[in-house]
Amino acid sequence: MNSSAIASPWWTPSVHADRRPFLIGRNAIQAALRGFFAREDFVEVDTAVLQVSPGNEAHLHAFATEALTTDGQKAPFYLHTSPEFACKKLLAAGEERISCFAHVYRNRERGPLHHPEFTMLEWYRAGESYESLMMDCVRILALAAETVKTGKLAYRGAESDPFAGPERIGVAEAFERHAGIDLLASVAADGSTDRDHLAAELRRVGMRVADDDGWADLFSRVLVEKIEPYLGFGRITILDEYPISEAALARPSARDPRVAERFELYACGVELANGFGELTNAAEQRRRFEIEMTEKARIYGESYPIDEDFLAALALMPEASGIALGFDRLVMLATGASRIDQVLWAPVAE
Repeated sequence: MNSSAIASPWWTPSVHADRRPFLIGRNAIQAALRGFFAREDFVEVDTAVLQVSPGNEAHLHAFATEALTTDGQKAPFYLHTSPEFACKKLLAAGEERISCFAHVYRNRERGPLHHPEFTMLEWYRAGESYESLMMDCVRILALAAETVKTGKLAYRGAESDPFAGPERIGVAEAFERHAGIDLLASVAADGSTDRDHLAAELRRVGMRVADDDGWADLFSRVLVEKIEPYLGFGRITILDEYPISEAALARPSARDPRVAERFELYACGVELANGFGELTNAAEQRRRFEIEMTEKARIYGESYPIDEDFLAALALMPEASGIALGFDRLVMLATGASRIDQVLWAPVAE
């Protein structure tokens, strides 16, 4: 390989000089958001990275490790993929408004928008609806833009106005509008899904269907190929009411039991945040986790343990809404960075 084709390390002075404006912007945005949450009477919390379970979503991949007891016995642990379980335990303990800037870890993820270690901003409001989180998001994106003195969020030539009112669209409506598919015709009243019906819909509109595709695979394919490319352009998009099977930690919607109180936030085609009206039924949560881990074992040949302590805490947890925002991605869009490593002070070695 020609040595001139090898990129210089991030710590070389010339590379750092190019990255430094993004990093200073990062610090300014983080300080501004801490001020926002303090004014809203949130308590900032800090959670342990080492957990007995990294989370129980089929397509999330964790880093595994082990702890040694004082007598040398081994105990398995994982680096958390989110501080969610710990934050909800704090809600069970009696906290009502909490925020958390957490370093989180996800395996099998690296690219312009993904990094093995990144910063997730989570916040929770006990006794408040998940619509309150949507309003938080609108204010936070505007504050990030104001902080770095820009009037737009930008990524790879696309722009989104953080000061314009957001578009709010349901997932089923988005499927109909952008793909011509009646999504909820494949979802029963109890939330169960009809894979063959959805597969027929994809074939009807000319999309690829593999023999081993499950309903969730087909759902994700339509979302990625037909819907996400249209979200968050010109103004922010709130994609709301995911099918219940795609919202393992969210409570069902009072409007339609086939969908959940789950939304995702998009700007410039980039997913920024994932918010829920939180599920507090421990038995239902266990059932959903078991479904997710069965699917993970089918696809990847592995699964993660269920955090029994977390399920016990749900019995004490109040009704609440919570959200996870990719802080590094927000910084990227506000500062105009094109890759996530440009906004990380010290990226993970490749």
